[in-house]
Amino acid sequence: MVELIDKAGLAAELRAYLEEQVSLGCKWVVYDSDTPISSEFDLNCFADAAYAFVFEREHQQIFNWHQSVPISDMIYQLKELEKSGLMSDQKLNNPKTSFKTKAMNLNNLEDRKDEMRALGASEQSIAKMEELMKTGVPKFKVHQAMPANKGQVDVEFYLQQSSKSEYYFLNKFTVAHNLGKPLEQDQHYLIITPGEKGKSGSAKEFDLVTDAVEAFKKREGAVELAIGKDAAHKQQTLATMENGKVNFVAKSFRGTFYGKPAMQTMWPDRGKGFTVQQSAQMIQGYAVYRDDLVNFNSGEVYAAWVKFDMDKGAGANGNFNLQQYHDPQYGFDLPKVLDNYRIKELAVPEKREKLEADLRNGLTPLVSVEKDGQSVKLLLEAVPRYGKVNFYTPDGSLEKREQFMTKEAFANVLDAGQEKGKNKDKQQEAGMGIGG
Repeated sequence: MVELIDKAGLAAELRAYLEEQVSLGCKWVVYDSDTPISSEFDLNCFADAAYAFVFEREHQQIFNWHQSVPISDMIYQLKELEKSGLMSDQKLNNPKTSFKTKAMNLNNLEDRKDEMRALGASEQSIAKMEELMKTGVPKFKVHQAMPANKGQVDVEFYLQQSSKSEYYFLNKFTVAHNLGKPLEQDQHYLIITPGEKGKSGSAKEFDLVTDAVEAFKKREGAVELAIGKDAAHKQQTLATMENGKVNFVAKSFRGTFYGKPAMQTMWPDRGKGFTVQQSAQMIQGYAVYRDDLVNFNSGEVYAAWVKFDMDKGAGANGNFNLQQYHDPQYGFDLPKVLDNYRIKELAVPEKREKLEADLRNGLTPLVSVEKDGQSVKLLLEAVPRYGKVNFYTPDGSLEKREQFMTKEAFANVLDAGQEKGKNKDKQQEAGMGIGG
């Protein structure tokens, strides 16, 4: 909860200032949560969450703890202060003037639900978030598993209470791609410790394979890493340890056990930004299309295909850099590119619309094409960097795209290849002449 100096009308004055900042495009505000706010000059407003977090970190001090919050949340708190007349000299631990009310918690809960749904979180994740918010725990994580073409993507949402109230904020979410076999319904990763003679053992449950492996490696003595509903219903042993040393890892699990999953931290802005689905596809190496990107310098909105630069590896902050492919520069017009191929779904407007939407979200939908006189199903991937699409069999084998082209498109490819060959011959002849 924000604290203000004892000045009549200050809450309304600050609210009006913040509403003006919103009209100018700002969405986040940073303030010193250890010092009562005295004027608008104590508030630093930003249009983008990333800049707010950078400012927060740069000005962070032990006794001047700067905090980033959405402007809309602070406006809400200021409105409540206007209603109640609550001032900085009225402490939060006073039950008569406490801002920690049930009504606020319910509003906060609805805000977070809307935000989670806007990001594409599952209803199970939202229900888990609600359950944990009602306990009043200061901070917590909610896990969600997403299907991947290989393995699965683990998503974790990070929620934390404000230092001054019970108001929760969704600070970030992470996506991590691991190649392990996805868990079935009601399954968990289990670290099983055998009991003494005549006594049953104990098991600790994990939903994330990375958490389970890390905890297993820290154990000593005899312990087992397995999959199952619980210790009594173990379905598969993944690894075992004796005397603190790993002595077995299942062959199918070795890549997951010894490898490190690709991971990225995403910073949503009140439910806006890359969705969970888009982020899950990007961490697998696919590109997604956004038409609401903003140039930080000019404030101009633009469109581009975006993917993580995974070839260069993660940077010092643990994240991959972004690669952007703008339509005019790379000449990747998705509808026109698709028209070059004999894909049956393109003939049905509703199916075509869904196909294009899936590709823009980085998905690899199944399409129907004809191969060797038979109709087959293949995975389709958008590759904006090269202005093309790729076709894969369901097991991941790459197919030659030319065999699915229309006659006109294939003829254009042949003509372009012949022209390229002629230009190369001319360059070689010119080089020989200069050398002579």
